Amino acid sequence: MSNYKILTINPGSTSTKIALFQGEECTFSKNVSHDAAELDKFQSLSDQLPYRRDMILSLLEEADISLDDVDVFVGRGGGLLAMEGGTYAVSELMLDHAKNSANGVVHPAGLGPQLANEFAVKYNAKAMVVNPPDVDELQDLARMTGIKGVNRVIHLHALNLKETAIRHSKNVMNKKYEDCNYIVCHIGGGISVSAHRQGKMVDGFDIVGGEGPMAPTRCGSIAVADLLGYIRKNNMELADVKKLCTRTGGFVSHAGISDALELTKRAEKGDKHAEMLWNTMIYQIEKCIGSMAAVLHGNVDGILLGGGMVYNKDLVSQITETCSFIAPVTAYPGEFEMEAMAAGAVRVLDGEEELKEYIGKLVWDGFDWEK
Repeated sequence: MSNYKILTINPGSTSTKIALFQGEECTFSKNVSHDAAELDKFQSLSDQLPYRRDMILSLLEEADISLDDVDVFVGRGGGLLAMEGGTYAVSELMLDHAKNSANGVVHPAGLGPQLANEFAVKYNAKAMVVNPPDVDELQDLARMTGIKGVNRVIHLHALNLKETAIRHSKNVMNKKYEDCNYIVCHIGGGISVSAHRQGKMVDGFDIVGGEGPMAPTRCGSIAVADLLGYIRKNNMELADVKKLCTRTGGFVSHAGISDALELTKRAEKGDKHAEMLWNTMIYQIEKCIGSMAAVLHGNVDGILLGGGMVYNKDLVSQITETCSFIAPVTAYPGEFEMEAMAAGAVRVLDGEEELKEYIGKLVWDGFDWEK
């Protein structure tokens, strides 16, 4: 087993998760909390960098952990232009794009490459990013829409989706990820449903854009005419409409909460609205799984479920009952994000994968006839 020392860094809105690995074994992990009022003092997201870096260093010092012998620092990626999946070296171009949110999405994950680079420079190590949310491997048939000039791109939980598929291939199928076809779902605060064909995520639902099933804070797919009527009725601004896609839709819109556990408790106590909301979300996930089965022409080796809500046995039971005719359903509750970042670095260091270069150009920028 590889014995590289790796620190993974996953910045969130008010916290930064860190985990130290010896090879693929986690030896230390911590969720570093940041005071929201303190973060509000910074004008931009990237201005938070020294504050978050010093908080991490302070915590590690308290735990008597030295970073002097770390081989690789891996940061959660964000703000980057669409790219193929894989493990990428942190470069000056990547840092510039992450800092300035080149893809137009301002998210704390964009601090990941910057933090990894800060530590790598300080401790003379490598800095990498593994399968950021900007991974786009859509097949051409999945690109076009019914409006000329509007083509599909996707934003999914690529890191966890791909790692779940890689692990299932190795541990259950005894095959390589590149030799298998899967439908992989991440079911948490956001819900990603994706089709993986021979190591490529060839289709899925854009959760940032509002596609796919409803989720605790996301509205999911809605007929355009119905949405326009809702906007007129409520005199909504564009910013409010965008919030429905990621923050105020789903459970929040219906029940005023985003906690799935609280919703299921209400349902168990006889709240029919809560029960219908829960079952409707699962129904929509099942429909999306069915559509991804069609993408793979029915050639599906497994349906893999990951994410926090997969701890719920009712959710897994319903999906299994409905979708197991397509392929065996396997549940992986929780997420492998920190492990996935370490595993990506190990694969590169072991020579199993090639370390990729971020070129800062869209992996796909339109059909030939549009140029």
